[in-house]
Amino acid sequence: MVSAMDVARAKRVLLKLSGEALMGEQAYGIAPEFLSYLVEEVQSAIALDIELALVIGGGNIFRGISGSANGMGRTRADQMGMLATVINGLALQSALMLSGTEAVVQTALEMPRVAEPFDHDSAKSHMKQGRVVIFVAGTGNPFFTTDTAAALRACEIEADLLLKATKVDGVYDSDPVKNPKAKRFETLTYHEVLTKNLKVMDMTAITLCRENHIPIGVFSIFERGALTAVLRGEPKATIIEERKE
Repeated sequence: MVSAMDVARAKRVLLKLSGEALMGEQAYGIAPEFLSYLVEEVQSAIALDIELALVIGGGNIFRGISGSANGMGRTRADQMGMLATVINGLALQSALMLSGTEAVVQTALEMPRVAEPFDHDSAKSHMKQGRVVIFVAGTGNPFFTTDTAAALRACEIEADLLLKATKVDGVYDSDPVKNPKAKRFETLTYHEVLTKNLKVMDMTAITLCRENHIPIGVFSIFERGALTAVLRGEPKATIIEERKE
């Protein structure tokens, strides 16, 4: 199984953040206080000499699945969800730039007056020059989650580690909010995640990471300093990778 030392050696990292996280204590939209907090966490991470990219969801504005459940066609609903991720990405880029950190938004849906088109080579070049790259619009296709987009982009930029930011400090065998006796896993294999149906990420995302040997770390974005702690190899996340013999 991957060790804390292995995680600490990661130099190129993709962080997956849900749109809902951006709401903070609000019921909708982007909370300025959380955005400022997120900028501080990102800046602390790149201060460790980490090349960092992010994939952001759009659920704080619009969720494609919810839209389709209300009678909207799934394709159109997912397209609207992709546009919501663009809004979130631009907001984070602006906040980072205002705080002195260079950031670039790359989109899977071409909109040249708003953001760069996604290109894995230019993304890696930006990261090598110290810029944070924010990937938006998912994969550019309906029926794919932003979890899958995160796994895909991690593969394309040859990331050493994919971190999924959540509300809790790792993966549990049941909902720790509802079950105080829920068991937290320190390590898991991809196979265990799938067979136990642990709902960490969707099956496509897990499979992509397994096939490309990219470990996944699941941690709490709401615990200040947890992101940098994980990157230093501290046990602040559940690490998912194939068991090493």
